[in-house]
Amino acid sequence: MFNTPIWGPAMTDLLKLENVETFYGRVMAIRGVSLSVLEGKIVSIMGSNGAGKTTILKTISGALDPFKGSIKLDGNEISSQDPDVVARMGVAHVPEGREVFSLLSVRDNLMLGAYCRRDRGAVQQDFEKVLGWFPDLRSFIDKQAAYLSGGQQQMLALGRAFMQKPRLMLLDEPSLGLSPRLIGEIFDIIKHINREEGVTMLLVEQNAAVALETCDFGYVMETGRIVMEGDRDRLLASENIQEFYLGVKDEGVREERRWKGKKTWR
Repeated sequence: MFNTPIWGPAMTDLLKLENVETFYGRVMAIRGVSLSVLEGKIVSIMGSNGAGKTTILKTISGALDPFKGSIKLDGNEISSQDPDVVARMGVAHVPEGREVFSLLSVRDNLMLGAYCRRDRGAVQQDFEKVLGWFPDLRSFIDKQAAYLSGGQQQMLALGRAFMQKPRLMLLDEPSLGLSPRLIGEIFDIIKHINREEGVTMLLVEQNAAVALETCDFGYVMETGRIVMEGDRDRLLASENIQEFYLGVKDEGVREERRWKGKKTWR
């Protein structure tokens, strides 16, 4: 297991989990997980189905209560807080499956994201930003979200979360069910929101190639535990990651991946 890198003296933990355990009924889905998300960074959690990735996000956002452990946002304990309290503290959760309000218009879905905001002028500016990022949404602005394709619904869910003006965005499988072209578009906007808008990201993603191309630091989970961690380049250089998550078995191909990662993915 790799040690968390030091990004610099100005970097601080925006989110920190220590020894968190969460149950689904009688099943322990999260087993003593500790992780941190540095402010301004994109951190990914990778792993197969059932590893516990979604449970972590639900525990952070308040949808599930942890059995034990500590969850701190900017040094403040938020474990077992109700989801609306966590949201008001600056955490936006984009759940797996999008979960847009299908009977409401695209406009109303976006504005619901800004429900707790009082800076109305800035809300309108952010509304226009979202439509600039996702022009497809403008075409459906006054139509029910049910008429959107899966990719457009993912755009809407991401835009709705941004309208909350969050400090931290929790993204659960944003590539799920999307074509490679749409995945590229969605992740370009995710990186833009992080770099240009200053929103910290915790990304859960089964597509390890996409996650590693996007993140600064990553964790790998198996059966509720973190089994590996490291910055992007270290994970890309790991033979276990290359073989089991990127599908690379040939040593020559692995070496090419290492070179490509150092050259283009910094």
